[in-house]
Amino acid sequence: MFRFPRLALLPLVALVAVACAAPPAAAPGAGDGLQVTVSVLPLRYLVERIGGGHVVANVMVGPGDEPHSYEPKPEQLRALSRSVAYLTAGVEFEDVWMDRIADANRSMEIVDTTAGVDLLPLEGHGDHEGEMDPHVWVSPRRARILAENIRDALARLDPAHAEEYDANLAALLADIDALAEEMDAALGGARGRRFLVFHPAWGYLADDYGLVQVAVEVGGQEPSAAEMAALLNTAREESIRVVFAQPNLSTRAAETIAAEIGGRVVLVDPLAEDWLANLREVTASLAEALAEE
Repeated sequence: MFRFPRLALLPLVALVAVACAAPPAAAPGAGDGLQVTVSVLPLRYLVERIGGGHVVANVMVGPGDEPHSYEPKPEQLRALSRSVAYLTAGVEFEDVWMDRIADANRSMEIVDTTAGVDLLPLEGHGDHEGEMDPHVWVSPRRARILAENIRDALARLDPAHAEEYDANLAALLADIDALAEEMDAALGGARGRRFLVFHPAWGYLADDYGLVQVAVEVGGQEPSAAEMAALLNTAREESIRVVFAQPNLSTRAAETIAAEIGGRVVLVDPLAEDWLANLREVTASLAEALAEE
């Protein structure tokens, strides 16, 4: 029986090892486009607006998932081997998982989309004093910075399409500026007014327009009896009739407060994928609620 010489086997073994290795990150222009992964759905909206047909954006936290306690699925971590970049927004689950995300693909660039954003403390977080609010995308002013950071990353990773990314960014910024004008017209006359929210996700929007969000949730927990009494007093004193809640979180405490003040619960989603349309809807709901006070 014919036998390979021992030395001749070495190149064959090397080829087998290479064939069995994890696939490299997709190169610009390869397959369906530049593969990137983002943390939350609003970031995917911005990436897809800027990247156009040249970028495929996978998302970690999908519809209905909770980004504060999310645990990436094993298949999501494996899929990172195909991404050239991971775009983070600094949401809470990333504090726990970022090392494992980076380890899943050592050649993958980690991009902080919030670089240059003036961050605010997360309100109503009790035991987590000093923690910064990750919901930066609910502010059009700050979303502009996210978009510019995303454009810079895509142009760096795929310089062949940099001019298209610049043009797409310009169109997106025009839409953001138009949205900001609409929001200013709707909310600009309500400076100093308070609105009730279950989870403190709207601090950056409030900061843009001089509003004050009052959070039902404190430290990730529903309010104590004393805290509930204080919230009810605030609502009555301010003639607040609407409690804003999120579709992916419990609304029990919000419904209790709404019943006590003779008001109602309105669902608003800071994580909706259609970022532009969603902020328009949120603005309309907020303006309507403030008009009732």
